[in-house]
Amino acid sequence: MITGQTTTKRLLVSGAVQGVGFRPFVYREANQRHLRGWVRNTPAGAELMVSGPVEAINDFIDAMRRHAPPAATIDRIEIGDGHLSEDATGFHIIASDHDGDICTRILPDRATCPDCAREIRDPTNRRHGYPFTNCTACGPRYSITLQLPYDRDHTTMRTFALCPECRREYEDPADRRFHAQPNACPACGPQLALWDRRGRVLAERHDALLEAAQCLLNGGVVAIKGIGGFHLMVDATNDKAVATLRERKHRAEKPLAVMIPDLETAKRHAMISESEARWLQSAIAPIVLVKKGVLPLAEDIAPGNPMIGLMLPYAPLHHLLMDEVRRPLVATSGNLSDEPICIDAHEALERLGGIADFFLVHNRPIAHPVDDSVMRVVLDRPLWLRVARGVAPLTLPRPTSTGTAPMLAVGAHMKSTLALATADHLVVSPHIGDLETIPAWEAFERNLETLEGLYETTPAIIACDRHPDYASSRYARRRHEAPVLVQHHHAHILAVMAEHQLDGPVLGFALDGTGYGDDGTIWGGEVLRVDRHGYRRVAHLRTFPLPGGDTAAREPRRSALGVLSELGLSPTPGDASGFSPREITLLTHALHHSINTARTSSMGRLFDAAASLLGVCHQSSYEGQAAMLLQAAAEHADAEGVGYPVHLSEGEPMVIDWAPIITGMMSDREAGISTALIAARFHQSIVDLIAAVAARFPDLPVVLGGGCFQNAWLLENTVRRFGERPVYWSVHLPPNDGCISVGQLIAAGWRASS
Repeated sequence: MITGQTTTKRLLVSGAVQGVGFRPFVYREANQRHLRGWVRNTPAGAELMVSGPVEAINDFIDAMRRHAPPAATIDRIEIGDGHLSEDATGFHIIASDHDGDICTRILPDRATCPDCAREIRDPTNRRHGYPFTNCTACGPRYSITLQLPYDRDHTTMRTFALCPECRREYEDPADRRFHAQPNACPACGPQLALWDRRGRVLAERHDALLEAAQCLLNGGVVAIKGIGGFHLMVDATNDKAVATLRERKHRAEKPLAVMIPDLETAKRHAMISESEARWLQSAIAPIVLVKKGVLPLAEDIAPGNPMIGLMLPYAPLHHLLMDEVRRPLVATSGNLSDEPICIDAHEALERLGGIADFFLVHNRPIAHPVDDSVMRVVLDRPLWLRVARGVAPLTLPRPTSTGTAPMLAVGAHMKSTLALATADHLVVSPHIGDLETIPAWEAFERNLETLEGLYETTPAIIACDRHPDYASSRYARRRHEAPVLVQHHHAHILAVMAEHQLDGPVLGFALDGTGYGDDGTIWGGEVLRVDRHGYRRVAHLRTFPLPGGDTAAREPRRSALGVLSELGLSPTPGDASGFSPREITLLTHALHHSINTARTSSMGRLFDAAASLLGVCHQSSYEGQAAMLLQAAAEHADAEGVGYPVHLSEGEPMVIDWAPIITGMMSDREAGISTALIAARFHQSIVDLIAAVAARFPDLPVVLGGGCFQNAWLLENTVRRFGERPVYWSVHLPPNDGCISVGQLIAAGWRASS
């Protein structure tokens, strides 16, 4: 025991310190040093009173910072004088304090840890085969949280009374389930049931899982309730089963995610790097996009795409199911296209009854729907395409320059997320989706109620997109008489700046599909000089017409017609095949007379035009398909592509002329150059034009934002092109519209603080 001068200190620990085994960790560390006192959860995090030798307390605080549980994140430790009665003995975990402002983080759900995975496979363990096994290191968190602080009676597990053995674990500081709030076992916890399409119970408990596995092996479709919602599952090696799922779900070509039993099996179906393997096996357990391998899966899983989205089992239910089927399973979101994921069993019967043959359900309520996160590894860093289970709610530090006023941002219309600014943090909701349907809007409202309710916050400021017709913007105007209107591409750049704690000035490249521009046109190929005082449009892509306006986003061939028309070329069916001669005549007339035609500077639509002109994709069955297939073609090139010429105008804003790129592509096509090499040259041209514009502003760090930077080829080669020059891109948020809400918060905070 360390001796010396004694003192008593009160410690306030903020960050991710609830639901991660932090209090048991503190208990053990304090007792090892023979400190007296207590620890408890509070709305602000964890509060401790520790008494003992000064040296021992200092060592204890250092241990908290260096050896906290893997899932814990300590943002700050406030140290002040404390008081403890002289007769107090030992160190204890005491009841939570529910008073005060909520500052702690809401934790995402975590994948099954190795210890729990071993237990459910151990015939001698009382949790053998139990699909709801968890501990302080793993299991549901956000998806079951009803309010903070994170205690069992504040979760959907509150209706399941602990049996004596689980109660003993829960109260034993030496047990890894000490204060594990979702703790349960077969005697006292949730249970499985298998239903038919009419909701009739066919089997219960382990028999339900066995029969569901048999259905999958027989080629059936099973809707399975997991941690954050339902999956639709079929045998990923069965062509007919996958085709049936696509037909019933009305999902023609969009890639389907696949759950693989283990990493070794995954390596037989895909080429997986060490970094990708680490993410697959992480506690986040996202869907990771990897290159297809030699051993094929059903052809319809990712048609025409060299990548495939894989994930490993992340819940005990998945592990047990995989042990029975012993083969890859398609695990796609339990919804109809453009609708949010189902979380309730009876809702699933109604919405998924025309898709699934059977329903494997359970009676642990899901408080908040959470879809699977999706990412790929680029430059050995994560490139998030969807931030959801395992990641969200995502908490970022709030820049001090944005003040402390509570704020809400309602995000964009596509790939919607919400963001809330508390005094210290920016909290981003899980992915909601496109606000195109009534169920999607209802999910938006539920997420809004959840964020404000859990943090007990009434925002003083509401920010939204400047687009007048976004559903989220209309909501903001209904709720607040003067919401802060934020230009879409400005928000893209601000979101990246928020991640990297940049105040500017920066040179921001905001490249995406569409966004409402200051001049009323459709922007999407923008270069902005951004600082705390606002932005200036210093360059943009040359505009071109879009026949049919928004329809062009679903038909790349319309973008192709637009660029040809802008160049004064006469389109033919060969230039944009899929159109009949009569359709070309009608659309050409519409272009010449500006009938139902918008002008755009969109880089996303330029990618679409290139894809159509090369015959890669004329009509998209899902967002981004044309650009994705164009990237896939570029990656198949036998040689590196030399970019086509790039031309920039003088003055400001500079106009980036894409005409030499398109005419160069058409010349190469007529000369018989391969589609893959032309696609690679097109991509290299975009890198060249980014570099050319940046060269005009050599003193500014570069920020890359917008959905075009989901393109791994484009992102990686752009970053490498800058060499030692500072360049920043998204590593915690998606570069697509899922980040817009964060950018809106930064804009609103800076305006309020100016």
